[in-house]
Amino acid sequence: MMASDRQAVLAESWRRTLSGISTILGRLAYLATLRNANTGIYEHFGLAERIGTGETDRIIRKSHLETFHQWLCFSLERQKEELESYFQELSGDQREILSNWLYLGPYAAWVPAESRDVERKLFYSDLEMILELIRNESGVASRDPDL
Repeated sequence: MMASDRQAVLAESWRRTLSGISTILGRLAYLATLRNANTGIYEHFGLAERIGTGETDRIIRKSHLETFHQWLCFSLERQKEELESYFQELSGDQREILSNWLYLGPYAAWVPAESRDVERKLFYSDLEMILELIRNESGVASRDPDL
């Protein structure tokens, strides 16, 4: 098998792996965990064993940016549905998870380094708006006394 054919097969295998994660937000969270916080390089042992660290970084980096853009293209309604589905898959009390998300913003590290400032701002503002909407719907008290 030629190198380009092998890379195409591995890239397709990687896409299938990601498709096993049911929500786009879940994929975004997963991809962000593969980025080394100190070096910015994406690491995945199994993939690196087959194609090397440089190609692994390239494939995952591209996937992260594509997934991020896919999320940004969703309507707010679709983003809300995705977030609610993602929360349902997390273990723990849903109200506590929501409260922690509102307070700690764990999604802040999910933005790809290559994204533009306007994309980052849109990501944060959309999520914050949706989180507040879910908070209001679920009756979770705000930690901000002004709200």
